[in-house]
Amino acid sequence: MRAGGVLAGVVAGGVWMVLFPLLGTGIRSHVWWTVAAGLAAWLAAWTLARYGDRGVAVGLALVVGTGWAGAAGAVALYWSVTGHWPLW
Repeated sequence: MRAGGVLAGVVAGGVWMVLFPLLGTGIRSHVWWTVAAGLAAWLAAWTLARYGDRGVAVGLALVVGTGWAGAAGAVALYWSVTGHWPLW
């Protein structure tokens, strides 16, 4: 595993995890788009780890974990401020 592959995975995954949720219009849709983007990226990372470049797969997994943590933080912040659970 080379640093260049990991960096390529981080960059590609970062672009994916930033642009995909922009399809949403509110907190609920942003979070669900983030979850969907993460699932698609994890499928790509699994495929890359199994058949391709493991470094890129690691970079993708890092970005997905970070993106999902950010989405969870946004949900927790919204919930604590408004008192309304935004995902249902």
